Amino acid sequence: MYRPAHFQEDRTEILLAAVRDIRFGAIVSHGAGGLQVTHVPCVAKETATGIVLETHIARANPHWQSATSIDAALDAEDAPEAVVIFQGPQEYISPSFYPSKAEHGKVVPTWTYIAIHAHGTLRHTEDPEWLLRHLNEMTDEKEAPREKPWAVNDAPDRYIEARMRGIVGLSIAVERLEGSWKLNQNKSEDDQAGTVAGLEEASAMGAELAEAWRVRRG
Repeated sequence: MYRPAHFQEDRTEILLAAVRDIRFGAIVSHGAGGLQVTHVPCVAKETATGIVLETHIARANPHWQSATSIDAALDAEDAPEAVVIFQGPQEYISPSFYPSKAEHGKVVPTWTYIAIHAHGTLRHTEDPEWLLRHLNEMTDEKEAPREKPWAVNDAPDRYIEARMRGIVGLSIAVERLEGSWKLNQNKSEDDQAGTVAGLEEASAMGAELAEAWRVRRG
């Protein structure tokens, strides 16, 4: 990912928190038929060997067939490289946000955004125990805030078993995690302040970006 120095974010704790907040990403890898892209919800885990992303896709989706089995050796040469793209909030920036517009008029529109790329190796599993554990973890976390949380075991066992036969688990062992926080850090202090004020009025995502700017500034 192209990341000018002003916008680079490489702190693991910040990137991991953003991935867990966004959760929904696009897996991109190369298979026999060319590039493959699948949009999925992910669970990000910290393990003894590093960060792992876990998800699942429909068995009918050919994307998993290009992935190495999760049971293969970790150094398997045929383990395909993959990148998972997490798109955070994004918003248009009007030149009218900048005080410098009134001073010299040498301003143009741009776009602010947060994006994270997780690079690693893609593996698949059809193990029912892995899938059930994964589905429980994903469901329990999202259901927890509800007054009456739904749990996987609320559904009949045979029904869950049948549904699991229609999915395949995917695991991405993350080797590199990089982010771009493009929040107009390359502008003057006054224009950055104008950007934040403009974002707060623009939209809900704009307000998220304004808060991200404050957090980054400390």
